Amino acid sequence: MTVPAGPEITEEVATLRSRQWRRGVAISATAILVPVLLLAVVEVALRVCGVGIPTGAMRPCTDQGRPAYCDNRFFAAPFFPPGMLREPRPYVIPASKPPGTYRIFVLGESVAWGDPDPTYGFARYLEVMLRQRFPLAKFEVINTSITAINSHALLPMTEDLVHYQPDLFVIYTGSTEVVGPFGPETTSTPWDLSRPAIRARIFFNSTRLGQLVGKMAGGSQTNQWRGMEMFLERQFRADSPQMKRVYENFAANMRDIVAVARRSGAQVLISTVATNLKDCAPFASLHREGIREDELRSWEGLVHRGADLESAGSYAEALKLYLSAADIDPQYAELQFRIARCLWAAGEFAGAKERFVRAQDLDTLRFRADSRLNEVIRGLAGGGPGGVGVIDAAAVFAAESAHEVPGSELFYEHVHMNPRGTYLLARALFRQVDSMLPAELRRSAVSADVASQEDCERLLAFTPYDRLRVAGLVLRKLERPPFTNQLNHSEEVLRLKSEAAGSTDYGEIVADYQWAIMQNPQDRLLHLNYGFLLHRYDPAAAEQELRAALPYDNAPVLCNWRKFD
Repeated sequence: MTVPAGPEITEEVATLRSRQWRRGVAISATAILVPVLLLAVVEVALRVCGVGIPTGAMRPCTDQGRPAYCDNRFFAAPFFPPGMLREPRPYVIPASKPPGTYRIFVLGESVAWGDPDPTYGFARYLEVMLRQRFPLAKFEVINTSITAINSHALLPMTEDLVHYQPDLFVIYTGSTEVVGPFGPETTSTPWDLSRPAIRARIFFNSTRLGQLVGKMAGGSQTNQWRGMEMFLERQFRADSPQMKRVYENFAANMRDIVAVARRSGAQVLISTVATNLKDCAPFASLHREGIREDELRSWEGLVHRGADLESAGSYAEALKLYLSAADIDPQYAELQFRIARCLWAAGEFAGAKERFVRAQDLDTLRFRADSRLNEVIRGLAGGGPGGVGVIDAAAVFAAESAHEVPGSELFYEHVHMNPRGTYLLARALFRQVDSMLPAELRRSAVSADVASQEDCERLLAFTPYDRLRVAGLVLRKLERPPFTNQLNHSEEVLRLKSEAAGSTDYGEIVADYQWAIMQNPQDRLLHLNYGFLLHRYDPAAAEQELRAALPYDNAPVLCNWRKFD
């Protein structure tokens, strides 16, 4: 027989359970909060004692004695091991944003940074275009880009930069999404982490405690940056399962970057990534998974005979053999490039373009943004007034190229643009920026159109001497792996050698610099390049120019991207 519980017993049981629940919550909260509090105390203590380094995008400094903020050369420390740290180029902004100033932050990796010489990158062209069209307005174009980073680093960079009163973020990224931090081809960080784990690791690495733990764990291990050749042993097929995570992470990071920027009140302008399709053979290729030995022998025989025919100029016959080889293995990137070249020689340009794109997307050393990454960027467009502007640089470059296949007429190598390509990108960005400016600022325009390439380069003092110098920088890069592994390497070296040869008139070059400096005496990068030019011929004048080029007071390095020629 069951005796029903009285009201007083039921109430006592409920009270007991409530006490047990509160006690459990208190124990759980204590188990979480106490360690967190202890970690916070340790973090504060380490900061007070000067252990570690700040890893924000900027740091306080002074410029000619006035309070300012300048680049933090250690921003990328959470993303690279010691000895491999990538640094931004020096920049400075006033501590208090001057009234009427329109502030633009340029974010990205090596292309946005301005490789091979940041003094002639697209951010500099954009700045000149804005200054020429709106001479009475005050624009700050601050290039915070860093080589070899990717969207995992751009998100915390944006989260920090929104505290410095931005009006617009211009973002050009995607080339190093796979080889950069937390990508599957990276050499600097783990790549098999989930996105929450990646962000947690970045946060921990940016703390003083995380830096101390990393230093202790690393011991005396030293690393050295060796450029693109470091990635030769880390190849990934286009159909690798890891690539799915790359696209997902990139899309999520870009959405979050846009959201962070827009919450600050800033506008956002993002560009797709233009790449050299026609004159950049794949850096590396892998056969499809599961190819049998007999299939591989047949494939190699077809390709070998096709290559002999192609060299002899028998493109139609070579194409037949190449297509037969592609039936066996369609995933070998270099074969797709060979097919594209034969189709191009035969005048089948639409088919050639398709194969050039396929060769890029199958490249197993992924130093170029592939088609899917660009589709992610295109998908960010819109969002209403003050939303996201998207420039399709890939389409702009295609429209300026023979049969819509960009090549060496616009690029130095795989993604870094020559002067013509740089101008085209800057012009496309400028036109979009112009449409995004406040109405009262737009009304102050004194010209109807964008400055010409010739005018931009005259104002930047991009002289014949500098063109030869920059071509020489690119040539030295092409003489190292992985460029030396490319099918058309010798052709590209010969082309660059022809551009890096010749002579210039020193007197004319000096006059060009002097004129450009007269137009904009505050341009420290003009003084920098002029100082480097003068150091061989007039050391005293060179010292004066280089002193005028100092990016800010007590700069630890005059300039971390140029050495004496």
